[in-house]
Amino acid sequence: MTQIDQLAANTIRFLAADGVQKANSGHPGMPMGMADCAYVLWTKFLRYNPKDTEWMNRDRFVLSAGHGSMLIYAMLHLAGYDISLDDLKQFRQWESKTPGHPEFGHVPGVETTTGPLGQGFSNGVGMALAMKILAARFNTPDAAIFDHHVYAIVSDGDLMEGISSEAASIAGHLGLGNLIYLYDDNAITIEGKTHLSFSEDVAKRFEAYGWHTIRIDGHDHEAIGKAIQAGIDEMERPTLICAKTTIGFGSPNMAGTSEVHGAPLGEEELLASKRNMNFPAEPSFYVPDEVRAVFKNRAEELKTVYEAWQSLFAAWKTAHPDQYRLWMQMKDRELPDDLESQLISSLPEKASATRGLGGKVLNKAVQIVPSILGGSADLSPSTKTDIGGKGSVLKNDYCGANLHFGIREHAMGGMLNGMALYGGFIPYGSTFFVFSDYMRPSIRLAAIMNLQIVYVFTHDSIFVGEDGPTHQPVEHAAALRSIPNVTVFRPADALETAMAWAFALRRKTGPTAILLTRQTVPNLERAEAFDPKTVYKGAYVVRKESKGEPDVIIAATGSEVSISVEAAAILEAENVSVRVVSMPSPDTFWKQDAAYQAAVIPENVPVAVVEAGIEMGWHKITRAPFLFIGMQGYGASGPYKLLAEKYGFTGQAVAGRVASWLKK
Repeated sequence: MTQIDQLAANTIRFLAADGVQKANSGHPGMPMGMADCAYVLWTKFLRYNPKDTEWMNRDRFVLSAGHGSMLIYAMLHLAGYDISLDDLKQFRQWESKTPGHPEFGHVPGVETTTGPLGQGFSNGVGMALAMKILAARFNTPDAAIFDHHVYAIVSDGDLMEGISSEAASIAGHLGLGNLIYLYDDNAITIEGKTHLSFSEDVAKRFEAYGWHTIRIDGHDHEAIGKAIQAGIDEMERPTLICAKTTIGFGSPNMAGTSEVHGAPLGEEELLASKRNMNFPAEPSFYVPDEVRAVFKNRAEELKTVYEAWQSLFAAWKTAHPDQYRLWMQMKDRELPDDLESQLISSLPEKASATRGLGGKVLNKAVQIVPSILGGSADLSPSTKTDIGGKGSVLKNDYCGANLHFGIREHAMGGMLNGMALYGGFIPYGSTFFVFSDYMRPSIRLAAIMNLQIVYVFTHDSIFVGEDGPTHQPVEHAAALRSIPNVTVFRPADALETAMAWAFALRRKTGPTAILLTRQTVPNLERAEAFDPKTVYKGAYVVRKESKGEPDVIIAATGSEVSISVEAAAILEAENVSVRVVSMPSPDTFWKQDAAYQAAVIPENVPVAVVEAGIEMGWHKITRAPFLFIGMQGYGASGPYKLLAEKYGFTGQAVAGRVASWLKK
C-alpha cells in the first residue's frame, strides 16, 4: 500500500466521520472500517461514468449496509458525481442530497434505496440476473454489450436477515458469476459483539449455496485487489469476499466497539482519530489534492473504457438493427397503442376464475410487450403465470421467459426490485395472496422508489376454501391498500382482469398488485356502450338503479360484485331501488375528481360495502349511513360454496342484511 493509497482511504474515512459528526447523527463505524475496500473497488475495478449515469453497461454498486450511507456519498463526491462538499456537510438535513440512508432517484449514482437490511443484497441478485438475461438476448459473437458486474457491500446484519439467505441460495443456484459482494466482517452489531447471536461460519454457508468465497484482511489493499480480481475471473459462481475489518478503524478509543456503530465519534475522539491516522485535523471535510488526482486519473481511464464501449455498441446497432429495435422497446418499456383491445381479445367467453383469466391476459401481454418478465414462488400451476412455450431461465441458459424463484417470496420481492431498477424490464412475481406478507418490505420499498412492478396474487379470499384460515387472506387487501403508492386491483370478471393488467402495464410510477380468485366468477353484464377504460377510474356503476334515485348503493370488489348484483335483483323485487358499484381499485377511485366520485356514489345515499375481507379503510367511501358486509375474523376450512353460505356471501344473504339495515 502506497502513502497515497493510505491517504485516500483515510480521506474517505474522515469525510464519513466528519459528515456524521456535523449532523450529530449517523453511523461512522462501517464507513471507517470499509474505506479501504471501497477505495480499492472504486479506483481499480468499478466501471462508471458520472456524466452518463444511465450507461447501461456500467457496473452496479449497491450499499446494502445502507446505514453507512456516508461511505457512498463520499465515494460519489470523489468520483465526480453531482455531490459537492457542501452536500456532504448537509448529511441527514432537510432537502439535502445526502439523506440518512441511500435513496434511489434522490441523487445520481445511488442504484437502490437501502436501509432495511438484506434488501440491497437481494436487489443486487435481481440486477445480476437481469444482466445475465439481457446478455443472453442481446450479446452477439461480435459484441458483448452486456458484460459488467454487480458489486455490493454487505454487513453482518444483512447476512443475518432471512431475505439474504433466500437470495444467496438462488444466486448460487443460477450461477450468477457477475455478482461480487464484499462482506464487512467486523463482528459488531448494535448490541455488542456478534457472538451474542451469530456464530456460524459465513464462508462455509455461502459455499454450500454454491458461492465462491475468499477470506481476506479488509484493510490490506493488495489482498482486496486480488480478491476482487479473483471474483471477476470466477465466471460460474457469485463471489463473497469475507473482509475481516475493524469497525471504526482508526479511532484510538472506539474502534472495534459497538459504540462507534451508530453514533458520532465526538469532537475529541474525531480529532484523536485523525491524529492517530496522520491525517490533518483541520479543516473538516478535507480532500488532499493528491487524492483528487487519483480519482481524476481513474476518471480518465474510465472515459477510455466508456468510449470503447460506445463504439462497440454503435457497431452492434448497425450490424443488428432488429436487436437494437427490440432493446429500445424494452429500455423504454414500450406499449402498443391498442394494448387494451389486444388484451381483451385474449379473453375466453365462458366464465372462469380470474386467476385463469389473468394467465390468458399475461400470455397475450408478453407477445406484445417484450419488457415483461417474471415468474412465481413455485406456484405457477396455481397462479397461472407460466408463459407457454417459452422455457425457463436456468443456470447457463438465461434465454427462457419463466423465472423460478423457488419457495422464496422474500427474495422474489427483493429481486423484482433489482430487476426493475436495472432497466429494460417490467417484472412480475406471483404467489398466493396470503403470502404477500412475506414480501411486504420489498413492496413498500418498490413503492418508495416508484418502481413499475406487477404483483399477481391469487387465491384472494376465504373462498380459497379447504386450505383453511392459514391460506385465506382476510386482512391482506386492506394492508396492501394502506401502503402509499401501491395500486391494488381486485377484478370482478374477465374484462376487469384484462384492464387491471393494462393499467399495471401503463403505470410506470409505482407497483400494482392484481388480486385474483381461485373460484369461477361470472362475467358481468354491462351497457353496450360501456368503455373498458372506465375501469381505470377504480370504480363505476355496473348495475343502475331501476327507477329514480337509488335507495341504497352496494359497492363491492372482486368475486363479491356478482353476488351484489344478485342481491340487487332480489331487493328490486321488494321495491328497493339499488345501484351496484364495482370498485376494483378503491385507492384509484379516491384519486378521481369530486364530480366523478359523486356521480358514482352520490352524497347522502346509504352505502353497503361487500368484500370478503376486513373493514379497515372502507369508511372513507361515504359520510352517509354505512354498512360493511365482510369478515370480522378468520375463515375456516371447507368447500368455498359452503363458506359463502356460512359467512353470508350469497345474493340472498346480502339482500337480507341490506334490507334489515335499511329498516332500522
